[in-house]
Amino acid sequence: MKFLDFLKSRHLVDACTCDEAKMAALLEKPLTVYVGFDPTASCLQAGNYVAIQTLAQFQRAGHRVIALVGGATGMIGDPSGRSTERNFLSVEQLRKNVEGIKENLSRFLDFNHPTNPALLLNNYEWYKDYTLLPFLREVGTLFRMKPMLAKDSVQKRLNAETNSMTFTEFCYQILQGYDFYYLYKHYGCTLQVGGADQWGNITAGTDLIRRLEPEAEVNGLTIPLVCDANGQKFGKSAGNAIFLNADKTSVYAFYQFFLRTLDADAIRYLRIFTFLDDARIAELAASLREHPERREPQRVLAEELTRAVHGEAGLRAAQRASEALFGGSLEGMTAAELEAIAADIPSAELPAESVVGQPIVDVAVAAGFLKSKGEARRLVQGGGLSVNNVKVADPAATVAPETPVEGKALLLRQGKKSYFLLRLR
Repeated sequence: MKFLDFLKSRHLVDACTCDEAKMAALLEKPLTVYVGFDPTASCLQAGNYVAIQTLAQFQRAGHRVIALVGGATGMIGDPSGRSTERNFLSVEQLRKNVEGIKENLSRFLDFNHPTNPALLLNNYEWYKDYTLLPFLREVGTLFRMKPMLAKDSVQKRLNAETNSMTFTEFCYQILQGYDFYYLYKHYGCTLQVGGADQWGNITAGTDLIRRLEPEAEVNGLTIPLVCDANGQKFGKSAGNAIFLNADKTSVYAFYQFFLRTLDADAIRYLRIFTFLDDARIAELAASLREHPERREPQRVLAEELTRAVHGEAGLRAAQRASEALFGGSLEGMTAAELEAIAADIPSAELPAESVVGQPIVDVAVAAGFLKSKGEARRLVQGGGLSVNNVKVADPAATVAPETPVEGKALLLRQGKKSYFLLRLR
């Protein structure tokens, strides 16, 4: 299979700046390709993972890949796909964000490959000493207002009744265009890849290079913006960001997000987000058709992505936390892992002295999990109350000092599915 056809089979192609036959031929020989990542947060999120995965697929196919972190362009903010201006970040916050994104990218791209290492660059390096007047004379004069104004990202904001585009945002396409030219001149980069909303910025770069180097063969390729079957987009602006760092999105929440994937999306997501081969994906598609209740594609998707993002240890922690909500043993779990499930269940906090050594029925009522001590006793007598997934057999039982996980949390359960997390302070 030609590499372009492979990318299309993985739902990683939206549009090309040349016809597909030409792009297919170009991709059959090693070339240098780049994807840009603006440091708008201290870590990347699931929407960015699509671009990372695409870059990783290029590297696996033998192409030289560049991950460009926008230390300079991040000071402005890309207006593409936005209805309002981005908030400016401080230089210090941008610096921290750049370092965080570098760490993220190092998990997925091979920067130490013996023959074809990925490159990690920061565009601040070529803008920091480029002063305004020389930039306007040498670069600004090569851009024409008519095509700049015609770009969709500009038109949507210019025609808005409020939050019209600022001059600063309008200049973003010039900077991204110059990035492509700089990478072409210094690294031989001839292909830029980005999300579908980056089309205008990508063509700004190809147009600039062709104006300066008429014989240059440079192109752009865009990736579809990933949405679920309901049209919900992955992304910070959509309010459902799933971050790649555990301090922003817990490993449990990350795992559960993909485990809850709709049947209509599961196979497509396996093609987009994983390196599983076609034969394995076909097996999972058959499983979904024949035994949808097993949700095997969703389980494999959650496992593959959690392992890729958080490692084997992270996957095990996510699975332990998930099993805890199905009555599994809490042995080996940490309080932080138990805390990760709190967003999915009711919770409360009590002083440690009002929990440890106290009757379990009293604790359950004080926490607000049960309404009365009488209800709690009847629940115990019927075998329906559990602490840390261990049934309470005696209505007079107390919370032993060793029962709270790391002395910080208890998992209470009524029946099979009604859970409650009690934190100790």
